[in-house]
Amino acid sequence: MNLRTVTSAIALASALQAVPSAAPAQPPTPTRIVVNGAELHYIEQGQGEPLILLHGGQGDYRMWGPQMAAFSPQYRVLSYSRRYHYPNDNPPRADYSPLLDADDLAGFINQLGLGRVHLVGTSIGAFAALVLSLKHPELVRSMVLAEAPLLAWAASSPTGAPLYRDFMARTHERAAPLFARGDDEGGMRVFIDAFDGEGTLDRLPPERRRTVMDNVGYFRAITAARDPYPNLSKEAVRALGMPILLIHGQSTNPVNLFLSDALKEQLPRATRVVIPQAGHGSPRQNPAAFNAAVLDFLRSLK
Repeated sequence: MNLRTVTSAIALASALQAVPSAAPAQPPTPTRIVVNGAELHYIEQGQGEPLILLHGGQGDYRMWGPQMAAFSPQYRVLSYSRRYHYPNDNPPRADYSPLLDADDLAGFINQLGLGRVHLVGTSIGAFAALVLSLKHPELVRSMVLAEAPLLAWAASSPTGAPLYRDFMARTHERAAPLFARGDDEGGMRVFIDAFDGEGTLDRLPPERRRTVMDNVGYFRAITAARDPYPNLSKEAVRALGMPILLIHGQSTNPVNLFLSDALKEQLPRATRVVIPQAGHGSPRQNPAAFNAAVLDFLRSLK
């Protein structure tokens, strides 16, 4: 499908101010299922074509309240916690990576009998969505990918390699020994401050800080993994045929901006939107603009 390229969501968001951003009350407890040997918890809302929300490292099924409210009038929206996120309790695996998350996602789709789905993923959740589309394209109607960390692409590029080394030095290399000796708060401080600025974790409101710490299991797993950001074939990515929307935040970090450009280069037919007043966490930092961009993209598929 030939889709127009959009370089800014500012005008888009202004034109779609009616998009709701407040989340309705969610069920008090999510549904638990066992998929691919792991427990996963999820909530759902609405009816219609299934749309799955895939959170990033700091979040879990609870992070998508504004998106559930915006998308559920037209879609059956499902939000689940990936295997090392709240409230799941799954044993660690040395081979953990988004490849395993994609296997979980395929099992989730098949176990619930969803058929072909729309995927909306941010950060490592977007990486899992992309892997699923490569392994099981028959399950994917469309994808929204917000800053998938395809760090192997940066590491192998003369321009991206310094950005990759800087990112890993500021995150994994500093946090891994802290997690290994049981200093979860110290390890999380490294990651949160690297993404959002020095002192961010300590300034978070208590509820947001609890949510971040609820998901420390993921950061332990990704820093202990043998290959946390596996390489994906650019040739295979170029061959993808489903409609795709690429999103990045206007003030995202340099390595994710590089990777957003690299992914667009491989997917020239994809639509691309920049979310203003947002960094790497655009669904949370500017939900109105993010939701407007996604809904505009989905309307273009009708």
